[in-house]
Amino acid sequence: MAIDLCNKSNLQRNGESPATQENQPGNGLNELPVVLHTPEQRKVLELAYQSTLSYTEPRYIVGDPAAWASDFGYALDRVSMRLDSRTSEELQRQALSHPDPAMREQALYEYVDRNEADAIELLCQVVEHDANREVRWDALWAIEKLGGIQAIQGLQKFSKDADPEIAEWAKLFVSELQSGDPAFDNRNCRYTPGRTFDETIFLLIHCDLYIRLDETNQLWGKLSLAPQGLARVYGQAHACPNVETRERQLVIAKAISGLHADGSLHIDNYLFRGFTERTRPDRGNFYFESQVQRPFYLSGRADDPSQGVRDALIGFARQGCWYLDNRFKIRGADAIRYVRGRFQGWGYTNVQELAGKSLEDILRPGNGILSTLHDPVTGPLTNVFISGTFKGKLNDWDEDGYIDLNSRNVYSTVSGELDSDMDGIPDESGLSCCPGKPTIHSV
Repeated sequence: MAIDLCNKSNLQRNGESPATQENQPGNGLNELPVVLHTPEQRKVLELAYQSTLSYTEPRYIVGDPAAWASDFGYALDRVSMRLDSRTSEELQRQALSHPDPAMREQALYEYVDRNEADAIELLCQVVEHDANREVRWDALWAIEKLGGIQAIQGLQKFSKDADPEIAEWAKLFVSELQSGDPAFDNRNCRYTPGRTFDETIFLLIHCDLYIRLDETNQLWGKLSLAPQGLARVYGQAHACPNVETRERQLVIAKAISGLHADGSLHIDNYLFRGFTERTRPDRGNFYFESQVQRPFYLSGRADDPSQGVRDALIGFARQGCWYLDNRFKIRGADAIRYVRGRFQGWGYTNVQELAGKSLEDILRPGNGILSTLHDPVTGPLTNVFISGTFKGKLNDWDEDGYIDLNSRNVYSTVSGELDSDMDGIPDESGLSCCPGKPTIHSV
């Protein structure tokens, strides 16, 4: 069961009284009071809960299945075999002790994706003791993904953490679970002048890769990528909006470390365009798409031209919601404090080349490339459906007590072109991805 499908049926769905910790089964965290949802929100969520139940309880039928049972990712999740063959005991051990923080996190997310009974307990243990800040806040996100009363109570334990970012993430996730909207702390912000973008929002991205394993379409594999593992393979992403254009376009700027033989960053920018709904003054609901020219490596590994390279037009879609903070101003406009949403696209991986490899060997920079179905060469090779969620919050990166609006280094113009010196002028007109630098891979 995918993380985002777990435990949603455990919530009290009572139209007359809010779900609280008093009317839930004991869970060891009862000292923390919880009010889950307002009556209006519970009415909306009733349909969502019943629809989620239908995936495991066929007797539940709510409305037209075309509306609630047509998600391709959920359909694949029900039939896919796990490609991570580690036992739950191994995952638990590695989540706590693996020397690589990205692999600790990967083991943790795989454990949680299996909906183990003590998953929230393990997540809380990681948040409390792990030395890596990103592992800690990604573990908090996994708690929210599990959902339910126990998740809210687990998150509340960290709402006053010594690290302001951990405390704010915990507060934000609790608020989302209780009301649907995020909540923030009262820190002030700081704007960095002379930058191309008004905001550079560090994104947490979690996705499931559904891999077609045979030509009959009857055998599928699944690999759930935790945020740091995904960033290692596909690149760390930042959402980069400007106030004047953010409702119709933005850039997702990605950088991959360890891909090029000379040690330089691999830059990979995506210009998205779309629509935003603004009927609520502090929020924008959006749907954006991107189409960019990219070299498609037939080897299935970025920067490896050994089996040929083809230019392809790669498409990707993202939809979600951003929230403004009226205390944070950019040229008189409220800044985006937080963004969340879903995305999907297509990819290619060389299954035969990766067969028998350890997960450490598989989760290497560039070991998986984006693809398209609309090409006579890349289309038949495309074998991965990518479905996931993202969240991004403004953070205090230099720990000076101020939230940083746009201090992150991103190497893109406002049109998504490569800009290695960040002067706003493209290195080469129309080039949005740095040229390939062939690397000898050990995988």
